[in-house]
Amino acid sequence: MVTLADQLDELTRPAELLERLDDEAVRCLACAHRCLIKPDRRGICKVRFNRDGELLAPWGYVAALQMDPIEKKPFSHVLPGSDALTFGMLGCDFHCDFCQNWITSQTLRDPAAGLGINEIRPISPEELTAIAVKRGARVVVSSYNEPLITSEWAVSVFKEVKLAGLNCAFVSNGNATPEALAYLRPYLSAYKVDLKTMQDKRYRQLGGVLQNVLDTIQRAHDLGLWVEVVTLVIPGFNDSPDELWEAARFLVSVSADIPWHVTAFHPDYKMTDPPPTSARALQQAAEIGQEAGLHYVYAGNLPGRVGSLENTYCPKCGEALIERRGYTVIGYALTSLGTCPTCGTKIAGVWPDNPRSVQLNGLGIPRPTRW
Repeated sequence: MVTLADQLDELTRPAELLERLDDEAVRCLACAHRCLIKPDRRGICKVRFNRDGELLAPWGYVAALQMDPIEKKPFSHVLPGSDALTFGMLGCDFHCDFCQNWITSQTLRDPAAGLGINEIRPISPEELTAIAVKRGARVVVSSYNEPLITSEWAVSVFKEVKLAGLNCAFVSNGNATPEALAYLRPYLSAYKVDLKTMQDKRYRQLGGVLQNVLDTIQRAHDLGLWVEVVTLVIPGFNDSPDELWEAARFLVSVSADIPWHVTAFHPDYKMTDPPPTSARALQQAAEIGQEAGLHYVYAGNLPGRVGSLENTYCPKCGEALIERRGYTVIGYALTSLGTCPTCGTKIAGVWPDNPRSVQLNGLGIPRPTRW
């Protein structure tokens, strides 16, 4: 009987993000764990493994493939109103209690775990690109699981996607290495990072190191990638004003133009004790970001309940530039140069050359007032 684990081990190719060591051991460079992997052993993610001195990495399948609004990633400053074809594989290098990626990564080796071969779909980069073109996607995104641990597959896809004239993006936990970012840089337009907490102790509970994530945000920005950052605001975990101030100040130190998304937690998976994040808590978190000096702060996951915090405003004159309701763009006023039509201020982001190409969905919602 062929198991999912058997099939996954065949859906691999030699990795490129590695350092070869003595005695056929390798050091994986895909994520900041930098796992030392000896023959017949696996990395922390369980999907990168050493076979006879060769590091093998996932290649040639998707476990999820879906067309989403780009705002769902979330990217608020990348081709608003466009569709993004998002693909993902299996596995993660963190073990967050509120996410199933880690447990999937660990149990996919276990035939009793309930994961079947029908969980995955073999596919080629050319086929995936053809789907994106046919469906009218303007961006192709590697997401759902942690894309760093499947970087070689993502690059194989992105090479074809770029030839088709589309943009590429990563949605990541930010546990990157400089080597991985350099490897991805020629293909990516945008990189979204989850900044889960500003407490290193908390990060280590999730399986990471705070400084590695902060370094990724800084390096990705320095490499010229468009960076947006998301913090899932969890009551009692990372929602203290001091911690939110610390996160906002760090982002300002990198660039005041980095959009910061503060999003609402809801009890899920193994983290069921904290209550759902209230709209007021998100508004207070966003106010901290604004007071710290960030030009673009958004509150997510509670459409219609967070006032103006779904919209983009000119940081100089306060003109409403992009109006949203959830993942839907209902108004777009940027010029073809990506500037404010009122005062001419350049708005940071990746904007369409033709503003009329932005897909709007009129919901009959009044135009927001200036702040």
